[in-house]
Amino acid sequence: MTAEPLAAPIQPVEPSYRNGLRLAAAAFWVPASLGALVVDRLILHEFPFAGLLPALAGLLALGAIVIAPNRIYRRLGYSVDGDFLRVVRGWLFHSDTIVPFVRVQHIDVNRGPLDKVFGTASLVVHTAGTHNSIVTLPGLSPDRAAELRELIRGSIPTDVE
Repeated sequence: MTAEPLAAPIQPVEPSYRNGLRLAAAAFWVPASLGALVVDRLILHEFPFAGLLPALAGLLALGAIVIAPNRIYRRLGYSVDGDFLRVVRGWLFHSDTIVPFVRVQHIDVNRGPLDKVFGTASLVVHTAGTHNSIVTLPGLSPDRAAELRELIRGSIPTDVE
């Protein structure tokens, strides 16, 4: 008999994941804001709405770099209960995914450059089927990601005895 998939409490991911999100957002929004400033100074300076474009870009950058990572972090979590992995995410569009271990085909632990800087990793679970066949859980510590990989791997039924 398997456990109920919704019984375990949701665990948060690593707090340093927020800093990775901030840096990724800054890598886009700082150049975009500078570009808006250049366009405003070179092209829009004679129009009555001069200064509006860089102000708008700056506000969007502020929101994307300061506010959004906190909201994304607070709404990302996971739980492992019995034979299920549950991944909950989303502050604009909410997603609650439950992966039965018997559907898992293989598992990866990925670490990109930002993950290495901030000490995080992503657990990527590939399942049978087409819809939501890849479930990614970012923001884990590398040790926790490897631990979850081994836990899930140990629960995958095999044909080899």
